[in-house]
Amino acid sequence: MEFKSEKIGDIIIVHVYLTRATLAKAVSFKDFVTELIKQGNVKFIIDLSICEYIDSTFLGAMVSLLKKVNTMNGDLRLVYAKETPDLVFVLTRMDKVFKIFQTLQEAIDSFAPPKPKLTWK
Repeated sequence: MEFKSEKIGDIIIVHVYLTRATLAKAVSFKDFVTELIKQGNVKFIIDLSICEYIDSTFLGAMVSLLKKVNTMNGDLRLVYAKETPDLVFVLTRMDKVFKIFQTLQEAIDSFAPPKPKLTWK
């Protein structure tokens, strides 16, 4: 199994079990996530933590999915556990488009509403 999903609250986590996320798997990945969107889910975390390489076609599939969930007032965030963003993210400036986190827990926490600040008068 190359893709697996789990639900935590209203967040869908899609685990990508590929070391190389390329053209060969981009269509099946997009179809997998599209089915989850059709079920009414709009908050996604794509866990790419075991991916060593992501090509532009797979990245394009993620951009397409991001646009789709954004139109539904949702969001798609990435877990990419590399010290520096992959060259494909930097060259395409997608590191500015996607919210990228080092750990799955950080990505989950990012969906939490901000805590109110106490102010004293």
